[in-house]
Amino acid sequence: MELKQYWSVIRKNVWMIGLIVLIGAAATGYYSYFLVQKQYAASTKLIVNESQNVTIAGEALDVGSISASIQLTKTYTEIIRTPYIMKLVVEQYPELNATPEELIARVQVSSVNETQVMSISAIDNSYSRAANIVNAVSVVFQKEIPHLMKIDNVNILNQADPAAGGATISSSPVSNIMISIFMSLLLGIGFAFLREYLDDTVKTEKDVEQLLGFQTFAFVPYTKPAGRVGGDSRHNAQLRRDSNAALEV
Repeated sequence: MELKQYWSVIRKNVWMIGLIVLIGAAATGYYSYFLVQKQYAASTKLIVNESQNVTIAGEALDVGSISASIQLTKTYTEIIRTPYIMKLVVEQYPELNATPEELIARVQVSSVNETQVMSISAIDNSYSRAANIVNAVSVVFQKEIPHLMKIDNVNILNQADPAAGGATISSSPVSNIMISIFMSLLLGIGFAFLREYLDDTVKTEKDVEQLLGFQTFAFVPYTKPAGRVGGDSRHNAQLRRDSNAALEV
């Protein structure tokens, strides 16, 4: 198929392609603006201070070196997201109205660039609630770590401000619509070529040449009679016979 034929297929089906793009963009816009709930992220940071003669599992650990402190930080990141810590958060902060399992699913903990700093983040439909969650988890963990690790070396660097507000982390509706338009355009063009490929009807003299391998010398166009007269049926039948004869030639 030549380039002109490709363009001819697209031009012939432009109404269908446009309709698919319009429906796709409208559906995506409605979903992005009215159905998707916005998500907000809040975070707080903790620091693991250096301390001497730390005891872990009955063994003395010298955390005077940076590498040892980093190893402690990795341990702490795992402890924070345990049901033990989250149950205490639920008990001490009932206003969060969440279960330990929900908090574990919402809260993420990571070390900042392999340093002694830990970042606790939470995602929620409300920024203030996300901020309250990370603040509560930070406070409870700081209180509990001396009982768990027999050392008090965790301090809160900063807390999230529930009143500050924050930007959404959800994808932009405009970006969603632009992506939908592009994908709908590809879908429409693909469907147009599929429709053309599956259409095996004979419409033009060129179709006759490709189908039968004979050259068409003449054809008789079919015209609808202007009025209803008694000989219309015979006239139409004669035109059809003439058309068939022209195709056979």
